[in-house]
Amino acid sequence: MTDVWVGAGLTDTGYVRTANQDAFAVLNEHRIWVVADGMGGHPAGDLAANTAVEIVREKVLHALEFTQHLYRAPEQALSNLLVGANQAIWDRGNLQPWNRGMGTTIVLVAITATPSPIAHISHVGDSRAYLLHGNLMNQLTRDHTVVEEYIRNGLLDASAAATHPERHILTRALGIDSTPRPDYVSVPLIPGDVLLLCSDGLTKMLGDDDIAKILSQYRHTPKEACHGLVGEALRRGGVDNVTVVVCTSRPPYPADGH
Repeated sequence: MTDVWVGAGLTDTGYVRTANQDAFAVLNEHRIWVVADGMGGHPAGDLAANTAVEIVREKVLHALEFTQHLYRAPEQALSNLLVGANQAIWDRGNLQPWNRGMGTTIVLVAITATPSPIAHISHVGDSRAYLLHGNLMNQLTRDHTVVEEYIRNGLLDASAAATHPERHILTRALGIDSTPRPDYVSVPLIPGDVLLLCSDGLTKMLGDDDIAKILSQYRHTPKEACHGLVGEALRRGGVDNVTVVVCTSRPPYPADGH
């Protein structure tokens, strides 16, 4: 029997923001996990993030063909989820003028297991996915930001990007256009790997080495890993909403049946 992948999530408003515009979903039975971060400085960021997460949840829970589609064409299956979420946000923004312009980032992961587990990640914006593999942590997503575009075009190096005034300006988000442009990546998994989804409220406060240390400490206990990450982000100032989802594997229990 293959290992069972389970996740846990945690969100906190932080010490500076007055409202939490992040949202997340943990769908362990379907091996799908989501984090969204409503666009700050725009109307109804919380509504955009919650709409995105709820549309994904609804489509996964109530679409019988989704799992089959995921195994046949994972990139297209995840893209369809984000298209549906984008359309819902776009429609709400256009129907209600006070919500016009609302948008959100999103990152989601789905794990298939035929015959070995593969993580399929789709994202829009600067919410990230990481993989801790042994002692090495890799960022699986690339931010859709102005600064990331500068880096890709050789106009800026990573050290300058860390303090650049445009580092949080998004080039892509759900809800701001009628057609989303998600990126997709897939990676094989082995027992002991740890997946992390997070809003930028975590990465504003913790570097990759800090994150890897906490994930390594709680490699087999995702709930404790979430509390460790969020707690450390708050301890360092909590300047933004912070949301994390951590996924790990465990051997199947007899009650799992399969």
